[in-house]
Amino acid sequence: MKNQPTGHTGRHFLQIPGPTNVPDRVLHAIAAPTIDHRGPEFATLGKEVVAGLKRVFQTKGTVVIYPSSGTGAWEAALVNTLSPGDRVLMFETGHFASLWRQMATRLGLDIEFVAGDWRHGVDPAQVQEKLGADREHRIKAVCVVHNETSTGVTTRIPEIRAAIDAARHPALLMVDTISSLASMDYRHDEWGVDVTVAGSQKGLMLPPGLGFNAVSDKALAAGKTAKLTRSYWDWQAMAETGQTGFFPYTPATNLLYGLREALTMLLDEEGLPAVFRRHQRHAEATRRAVVGWGLTVLCADPREYSSSLTAVLVPDAHDADRVRDIILDGFDMSLGTGLGKLKGKIFRIGHLGHFNDLMLCGTLCGVEMGLHRAGIPHRAGGVAAALEFLGAPDGAA
Repeated sequence: MKNQPTGHTGRHFLQIPGPTNVPDRVLHAIAAPTIDHRGPEFATLGKEVVAGLKRVFQTKGTVVIYPSSGTGAWEAALVNTLSPGDRVLMFETGHFASLWRQMATRLGLDIEFVAGDWRHGVDPAQVQEKLGADREHRIKAVCVVHNETSTGVTTRIPEIRAAIDAARHPALLMVDTISSLASMDYRHDEWGVDVTVAGSQKGLMLPPGLGFNAVSDKALAAGKTAKLTRSYWDWQAMAETGQTGFFPYTPATNLLYGLREALTMLLDEEGLPAVFRRHQRHAEATRRAVVGWGLTVLCADPREYSSSLTAVLVPDAHDADRVRDIILDGFDMSLGTGLGKLKGKIFRIGHLGHFNDLMLCGTLCGVEMGLHRAGIPHRAGGVAAALEFLGAPDGAA
């Protein structure tokens, strides 16, 4: 009898930048029996998760929870605040910024899309220049991706807010935090954001299925005159959840169980400042590994390094997807693919969510072995550089 190929043993390493690893205790919470979503027990749950999310968004304002992906939360941000033909300023920082632009165009908005190289975040000077030239205030919103999941590049949101203020422009500021919320410091109120978009499947350590908007009073006021069609995404009824705990339609009850457990872990046990430090530390260790291998981090400006993921350029004439395939087949580890114009040029290492030092070490070892098997020109010191950093007594070398 011929030998049959054996399957992988041990755990699968899911190191894409989302969906991320779901903690066992969150999975157990999700597995609880479903309750009546019109009963008093659910009302308590609804109010608890909204209150917890306000702490994560760092806002005292309205937070809305949708049974949706982050894409749905994108749409909610636009249709609740804008009217057909409204001009919107958007920036090509990567694949997801481009998809948000496509959605806005399909909704009938007039998009000014500022070209980018996918290696830098939004330039605050460009924001000020564009808004300063808009003397008639035709631009109604500025849409920015905080942490571009396709590139590992972060836009400096406080500087964007400062640019809008310097131009004395009334445009709404909308920010996508789908791969940064609960992984990187983000302050909805302090940074003057009007609509923040997020999803459940990354820093919040849940499966996909929940989308979120944090909404300023200014954005709520804009919703009173906005003319884009909305029904499912309407904030008005959804915003009452924070007061009553109830949803206007059937909610994703069991995901809300998981959200409550995840919020307990993030807010009450580890604490957000420690969460952010952990992500910064793992990101720095990963970048040191990339430099140790003699490869290039896609993000070109150290001020814009992501704490959620690192995108790695492979040398010309080599295929990053082949590296990913070899790593998946040989070591049972999934890495993120290059999207859009970066297809085949990069692979992405996710280091966000439910993650620790040993998981990162295993991830980087898998990458280094994969580079060797794939014949990618590199040095052998990447893992050693990361270990030196992680092993230092104060957590930094």
